[in-house]
Amino acid sequence: MPTEALWYHTTDDHTVRCKLCPHACIIKEGEKGICRVRKNDSGKLLTDVYGFVSAMNLDPIEKKPLYHYYPGSSVLSIGSYGCNLHCSFCQNSSISQSEADNSRQKQYFTPEQLIALAMNQPGNLGIAFTYNEPIVYYEYMIDTARMAKKAGLKTIMVTNGFINPEPLDELLGFTDAFSVDLKAFSEEFYRKVTSSRLKPVLEALRQIRKSGKHLEIVNLLIPGLNDDEPAFTEMVKWIAAELGKETVFHISRYFPQYKLTTVATSPESIRKMESIARRHLTWVYTGNMRNETNDTYCIVCNNLLITRFLYNIHTPGLNSDGKCSVCGNYFHKKT
Repeated sequence: MPTEALWYHTTDDHTVRCKLCPHACIIKEGEKGICRVRKNDSGKLLTDVYGFVSAMNLDPIEKKPLYHYYPGSSVLSIGSYGCNLHCSFCQNSSISQSEADNSRQKQYFTPEQLIALAMNQPGNLGIAFTYNEPIVYYEYMIDTARMAKKAGLKTIMVTNGFINPEPLDELLGFTDAFSVDLKAFSEEFYRKVTSSRLKPVLEALRQIRKSGKHLEIVNLLIPGLNDDEPAFTEMVKWIAAELGKETVFHISRYFPQYKLTTVATSPESIRKMESIARRHLTWVYTGNMRNETNDTYCIVCNNLLITRFLYNIHTPGLNSDGKCSVCGNYFHKKT
């Protein structure tokens, strides 16, 4: 059932301006914003996706990917419909570039039902808002996150980071960890390939880091589009300078999806960028690589902390407090 959205205002002629993300869509009566799920109904902005779930799984937290937040745990992961970006390479286009009205597979869960379901999953850490862009189902996410916090569950947001500072600030009060896609370090790339802008994403990353919430960054490396070595180097230098050199950074291999038919990223290209990133960042991992291991060693004593092969995760070198079992160095948050 359509629900009134947050973060908008209405003009005298019943035109709506959405204030949730930097697109600042001006939406006329009966029309929808860029995200396809927020609609002007008689001067009131409604969300079409409140409570509608397109996908739900109990995932390894490493799949988000989050490698330094409760490693080896599982999290109930949900997605809905729509996105405020239109990436030509989207890997979940069947839900991100569609509307809930057009799906026969949607299920409806109130926040209370979702919390109850999460609480009944053995060994579940909490709830991850993922699969499509959770910014566009902001109202459902924040209502659920508030309840999750009261229930002692952790909340995770897997996002493109294209959100305005004020709604993000509200969200930060109820969200524990973020996995943010930094798709490139070029305004031209963001404009041409994603139909958005880079600068607001950088500002969101700064805001998340300043909040003290757990943050990891993902870059999907696409041949010919964002694999320019000088630009990539500038990006990892920016991360080190603005967010800290110990910011966890994932370089993920691209495969053809949606509208983009560019050949898959070569393993050699991933390795080259990994080498560049390691010159500036402490924690660098690679993703979508066959037979890949991404083990983690203590930066103080070199003790093996975590072994990863695909989603087979073991934590032989971590104690129950999330510290190195040999030297006691603090590794990940237990809050």
